[in-house]
Amino acid sequence: MRRRAWLTLGAVVLGGGGVVTYAVASPSADHQAAGRAKRPVKVYDMALKTTANGKRELPRTDTKQFSMLGVSWAGATQRLHGTAQVRTHSAETGAWSAWRDLEADADPLRDPQAGADARGASEPLWVGPSDGVEVQVVHKNGSTSAGLPKGLQVNLVDPGVVTDAETKATDPAKEPAAFVADTTPGATPTDSASASPTDSTSPSPTDTSSASPTDSASASPTVPTAPPSTVPEPPITSRAGWGADESISPDPSEYNADVKAVFVHHTDGSNDYSCADSASIVRGIYAYHVQVDGWNDIGYNFLVDKCGTIFEGRKGGTDLPVLGAHTYGWNRESAGIAVLGDYTTTGATSAALASVARVAAWKLGQYGADPSSTVKLTAGAAQTNYFGTAFTAGSQYTFNRISAHRDGYNTQCPGSSLYAQLPTIRAWAAGPVQGLKVTSLSGASLSGSTYYTKGAVTAKWSTTTPSSLISKFELLVDGKVAATATGSATSAGATVPAGSHSVAVRAVHQSGRTATSAALTVATDTTAPTFTTTPKISLRTGTVNTTAVPVTLGWKATDNAALKSVSLLSPTTATFGPTTTSSSRTAKSGSASTWSMKAYDYAGNTRTSSPSYTPVILQESSAVKSGTWSTRSSTSYLGGKSYSSSSRNASLTWTFTGRSASWVVSRASSSGQVYVYVDGTKVSTVDLKSSTTMYRQAIWTKTWSSSAKHTVKIVVVGTSGRPTITTDGLVYLK
Repeated sequence: MRRRAWLTLGAVVLGGGGVVTYAVASPSADHQAAGRAKRPVKVYDMALKTTANGKRELPRTDTKQFSMLGVSWAGATQRLHGTAQVRTHSAETGAWSAWRDLEADADPLRDPQAGADARGASEPLWVGPSDGVEVQVVHKNGSTSAGLPKGLQVNLVDPGVVTDAETKATDPAKEPAAFVADTTPGATPTDSASASPTDSTSPSPTDTSSASPTDSASASPTVPTAPPSTVPEPPITSRAGWGADESISPDPSEYNADVKAVFVHHTDGSNDYSCADSASIVRGIYAYHVQVDGWNDIGYNFLVDKCGTIFEGRKGGTDLPVLGAHTYGWNRESAGIAVLGDYTTTGATSAALASVARVAAWKLGQYGADPSSTVKLTAGAAQTNYFGTAFTAGSQYTFNRISAHRDGYNTQCPGSSLYAQLPTIRAWAAGPVQGLKVTSLSGASLSGSTYYTKGAVTAKWSTTTPSSLISKFELLVDGKVAATATGSATSAGATVPAGSHSVAVRAVHQSGRTATSAALTVATDTTAPTFTTTPKISLRTGTVNTTAVPVTLGWKATDNAALKSVSLLSPTTATFGPTTTSSSRTAKSGSASTWSMKAYDYAGNTRTSSPSYTPVILQESSAVKSGTWSTRSSTSYLGGKSYSSSSRNASLTWTFTGRSASWVVSRASSSGQVYVYVDGTKVSTVDLKSSTTMYRQAIWTKTWSSSAKHTVKIVVVGTSGRPTITTDGLVYLK
């Protein structure tokens, strides 16, 4: 049952005082449901009328839904020497689009199998679901229709809903970043006129006996044998998969002798389509080529969307040299690949480029052709290309194996941005893999220019060539394969034997060409570091507390290959570089502390040493006294008390067994001097004078190489004018 729609009439007042009327289909309540219900592909044609000032235009719209449109005219070999512009009314938002130019410099009669009723036409433009249209065509002189071809029509294509997947299709969760569509407004209508639309389905061509005189090389209707290719065939959505109506293209396919080159195209139109709509776009192009242009099939051999999906184009077998209709004068020796969208100012996605490269490499590989090479093609027509190069029919000219439409014909196709990406397509298609580099080597650490490991390493890498064009990766140790990974892998592991070796990654392109990364020097080391000097603490100068005695932690670690670091694990934590051998710390007095340290080398080997030490505070009261000493009390002193004396030669003697000692005093501006004796020998004269008053100061220290019994004696000098000294005890390590 056909859904009904009502025409809503409106008007636009123009700058020149004229009025253009238009009709818009009012969406019915079941629009969305109807949009997803199955329906066939339809093509509607509406004639353009000549206005008083000589323009051709259509100020009204048909009420049928469409998503693609173009303009066509009588005479397939005629060119439209003018500008064709359209604006459409969205069936989803109800908004009118800006005026958009149609690409009217399409090749004349590109299909050599087209019938006598073939028409000249612009490239089709995808606009999405629409129900209103306005059209204007102006001769290039801007003022008269003289020279415009006859029979101008706007052709609206509804791609329909034909597959089960489309009835429940939603936008994919992941698509390439949105493109910026070219919505620069064109000329604005300046005159009023009325025109009545016609609604008819364009007939399919029935006379396909005449071949184009422009592609003079012979093609065969005999189905050839598909030759094997040097590279794998990529996944391709079949004609049945995108919903081709084979009844509108009943004629048999014709075949070329081979595929010498591939021409890259764009289809024009919007780039913000959903990839869920790609099959609809392909169906629309198919219907346009057959039912508007009058060709016997879609012109391109393959089509690729921005998500990288490849669609079978012209029927006859994707693996065969099917004669296409895509590049005027060069169809007899080539295949055509079109990327859905407009790439005049925006480049194609990496996914699209990769798929174009895969198809091109596969087709050229069937005939032993290197995608990065050049080839001589025979011109089928006298013409010039976009760059002004003139071609003479029957003569040979050099082309890149992967060329653009504009290389063979005077058109902007495939757009300047996609044209600039052709070197990338050629490089990806031909190989070797581009941009291969090792990004990291886990299981190993770098010191200087050498990676050190205990044996097992994992190399990670990256490339600029997409993984779909890579056959495999090989991890090389000294040039020999130690591990193999798939083309989509980004890492592989291997065990490197003892000694120094080179490690690299080799990428094998689908063509068999290889690329190898820069080699890394990897040394396998299984020997742990050693502590040539066991971690030891010694007393140092500084402020003493019962919970924090100032000490110096010393050590010496070495490694047979490369020492990386040394870490203190307890009683506190710290990390030191390989050349550091000491650190100022504090230790708790009266209890044993384990000073655990771990040495690391760059290979990951470790060694731990954990000696234990106990700082002991000997109060002044534990010393043997001689001479006169007085006791002082204050919370500033260790234990709350200290000894003080101003008597010359008064002394205190401590005896202990340990390997380090420090004498603790109070200091002030009036403090005097003492002599220090160690094991009966005078070793130092110490001045306690200080500009500021300080308590619990370790002012003198002594450390021995090993623990032994020692005596430390301090003797008051009786310094003139400041004879008094105050002592807070002795600290030693045991």
